[in-house]
Amino acid sequence: MKKFNFHIKPIGLLDMLEFKKAVPKRRAVLQSGSLDPITAVYGVNRLAQSMHPKQQKAVVAGIIPRKDANTYILRAPKLAYFRAGQYVSVKLDIGGAAVSRPYTLAASPALALEGEYQITVKKAQDGFVSEYIIDNWQLGTDVTLSGPEGPFSYEPMRDEYEVVGLAGGSGITPFMAMANAILDGTENFRLTLLYGSRTKEDILYAEELEKICAATDKVKVIHVLSEEEAEGFEHGFIGADLIRKYAPEKYSLYVCGPRAMHDFLAGELAALGLDQKHIRREFVPAPASPVYFSEYAGDASKVFTLTLQILGETKQIPLRADEPVLTAIERAGIAAPSRCRSGECGWCRSRLTGGEVFIPASMDGRRFADHAAGYIHPCSTWALSDLELEIFPE
Repeated sequence: MKKFNFHIKPIGLLDMLEFKKAVPKRRAVLQSGSLDPITAVYGVNRLAQSMHPKQQKAVVAGIIPRKDANTYILRAPKLAYFRAGQYVSVKLDIGGAAVSRPYTLAASPALALEGEYQITVKKAQDGFVSEYIIDNWQLGTDVTLSGPEGPFSYEPMRDEYEVVGLAGGSGITPFMAMANAILDGTENFRLTLLYGSRTKEDILYAEELEKICAATDKVKVIHVLSEEEAEGFEHGFIGADLIRKYAPEKYSLYVCGPRAMHDFLAGELAALGLDQKHIRREFVPAPASPVYFSEYAGDASKVFTLTLQILGETKQIPLRADEPVLTAIERAGIAAPSRCRSGECGWCRSRLTGGEVFIPASMDGRRFADHAAGYIHPCSTWALSDLELEIFPE
């Protein structure tokens, strides 16, 4: 057995004298200090405030028209840095309604260092906010944004070097940020993107994607058309067979698109046999009506009363059964907290003190403790009766 020899220096007289002197030295330093409150902001707090601001102001500095959509270039002297794939929540006042909507940042995070964001807004059917933005935002329009949010970003300690992205429609935007970040060296992974569109004309960012693929071999795009057959394009819907055709041996899978796409892929992804840690899904906002969910058993034609407690003040507003509770609050002009609008982030967390609600299992992102204590996420909750709710505004 190997022996180790340790030598411990004995405490000498000089050491003991030095230790004894330390006490009055410390007392003298404390007594010489000021009793005035510290007003300086620590450097770490300044960094946190710059990285995670509660609110940002920007101006529309450019507009790129696309089919049924616009890309808006937003600029400000200073904008928070973000990770490719994250989103910001845009806050608006539309006819007295205080609303917000999440939009993914589509350009590389490197541009944020130059005071630039890019978001793409696609006009949706019955899209109250998207139609307003496309019809009203012009060069010089002031825009209020949240800080960057969301976990839909590449993480090298979790993800494989090879990433397969599945995008549908305007779900291309986080992958545009990733592709641009790969191109300029901000991110380091290989992206194979299967991008579903109805026709060639419906492809968003077609020219930009072509240029990126020509400039780097680390980004590859396969276009999948559901309503048109064309040479050089896949036809149909993105499913397990198509993923296997283009995916490498080991990969992480990222999915972003409309709710119908996520629903279709639920069974398809199960057939791939991937570990759950290698599957990332972007948040999907709540549908317009609860009748979308097969488990809904309420009457969507009813109108209830919502009694709100806001910092000790009581308000009563009408509450339609066919819309999320958060929408009713915003329509009444009340600036309720919100971010993802999909039941995941918990930003709109509120306490339900009375009434019955419908929360679809696929959109119930509450913690166990919040579920037990009666908290709900109004963005993904529908009323089944009159409700009493306590909200906590920002």
